[in-house]
Amino acid sequence: MIFTIKRDVFLKALSIANRALSSKVALPILNSLKLELDEEGLHITGSNNDLTIKTTVPLKNGEDDIISNAKFGGALVNGRLLTEIVRKSEREIITFDIFDDTIVKISDGKSNFSLNSAKAEEYPDFDLDPNGVEVGMEAKTFSSIVDKVAFAASTKEQRPILTAINFEAEEGTLTATTTDGFRLARVEQKIDTSESFVANIPAKMAVEVARLIDNEEHIQVYFDVKKALFIFGDTTVSVRYAGGEFPNAKAIIPKSFNYFLEVSAQELLSAMDRVSTLSVERDNIVTLKMSESDVEVSSRDAQTGSATEELSVFHYENDNLSVSFNSSYVAQAIKAVGTKDVVLAFLGEMKPFAIKSTKDDSIIQIVTPRRTY
Repeated sequence: MIFTIKRDVFLKALSIANRALSSKVALPILNSLKLELDEEGLHITGSNNDLTIKTTVPLKNGEDDIISNAKFGGALVNGRLLTEIVRKSEREIITFDIFDDTIVKISDGKSNFSLNSAKAEEYPDFDLDPNGVEVGMEAKTFSSIVDKVAFAASTKEQRPILTAINFEAEEGTLTATTTDGFRLARVEQKIDTSESFVANIPAKMAVEVARLIDNEEHIQVYFDVKKALFIFGDTTVSVRYAGGEFPNAKAIIPKSFNYFLEVSAQELLSAMDRVSTLSVERDNIVTLKMSESDVEVSSRDAQTGSATEELSVFHYENDNLSVSFNSSYVAQAIKAVGTKDVVLAFLGEMKPFAIKSTKDDSIIQIVTPRRTY
């Protein structure tokens, strides 16, 4: 395989495929990128076995050659080293040449590198065929869904299913849910199919996909039995589902609430940030004391002291109520709701409570209170 390619286009494609590489892989061959050149262009594939990315550089852009002096073929090359070589090149054109299927020579006319390579046939065969339920959506819609729920997924691998975003479609509505056992985030979105499916996509990988599609307008997603496939531009991304059965979110979300507090999102965020300054506890516990005449945010720490702050703008009608919680969890939930004002809905002092938008019922965040002494 031989080709000459524009450096900036080559680097962009390498950087995309490289996002699938991981330092922790069972197969050393997955430290390599698979490069294949044919009449469609240069296909670059990277994978860590759970996340696979294939992107293609076309031979031409209109009448302009992107790849020239081409001899079709394939090779496996260390992804990190190849990308760094191209990144540090100071010239506009890169020449790539394979010798005896074992050595690749990379040159920009000034610098010359020789890297060990292997035959493309040695790379694992990853399924990148678009099967399953097809859903088309705006790229920003998928990114928004991920932003609103990914933070509440667990980061601990003891229960892999809790590290995932649960996507469930039914009757034209896609519901995305995450929970780490202490909180829950959920958002609903209308989609262009009435078919039903369930997909548990690891949150870290969903975030990675959201970053990849940042400059895209539209994506096609295929929800298959074991994987989700994202297609946009010249790139295909395959994500393997997390194993296990996702908890029943409907059983976690209270069906009704007894107490409602409407507040300015920014004022509550600022108050929690200030009063938690004294907290040396990892969980940043604060207490919200509510009555019809005043609402107070406070924290207390046996080692450092205490702090209180009263909210100036609020609406609360019911008996007095005091609830303690992890302020970081509540702050993330409020930011995910993304509205100027939020409603905190309570069932009781030690019951899970909700953070919701004042206008949009499609987003709900659930937080479990913490007991204080």
